Amino acid sequence: MTEFLHMGGYAAYIWSAYGITALVLTLSLVLPIIENKNTRKRIEQMLEQEQD
Repeated sequence: MTEFLHMGGYAAYIWSAYGITALVLTLSLVLPIIENKNTRKRIEQMLEQEQD
């Protein structure tokens, strides 16, 4: 197990690459969801203002 985690001396490069990839993929999923919610709220506010 230690040899696997050490990755033949390249552990810092490999694990940081995995970490960055995981971060980018997570943000690629989460940010559009947040933006969608914000856009829906803005549209609802605009519609409410038009009705008044």
